[in-house]
Amino acid sequence: MLDSRNTARRRYTLRIAVSTAAYLVFLATALRLVGGGIVTGPAAYVLGALPVVAVVGIFWAFARLLIEDKDEFRRLLLVGQSLMATGFTLSVVTVWGFLENFRLVPHVDALYIAVLWFVGLGIGSVYNRISLGAGECATGL
Repeated sequence: MLDSRNTARRRYTLRIAVSTAAYLVFLATALRLVGGGIVTGPAAYVLGALPVVAVVGIFWAFARLLIEDKDEFRRLLLVGQSLMATGFTLSVVTVWGFLENFRLVPHVDALYIAVLWFVGLGIGSVYNRISLGAGECATGL
């Protein structure tokens, strides 16, 4: 029988794979149809928002892993990672926002905030490995 870690990790991996595949399909479709001017009006908004559904699916997969993994230490590592990712992301976007207000840096689209959060998960994993000697994480690092 599989332990809760393997079951939770397998579900997480499947959810990430499905969300990532959906993201690629939705993004390619939106770029072709909306970016190419083929679809306009309300349908363009729906198609333009479809990649967001997949990104939210990735966040949901991470949350489900936190809920489904029964090992308290592994959950502690994941929570620490998510806090590190959130603090990192909020810090970077706040600094960038102030600099942007003074026209010292160019505008960056808000969709990159999620990318920063994922980078922050990796930073959290490295922090776990250095500080606790345990580098297990949701990002697979």
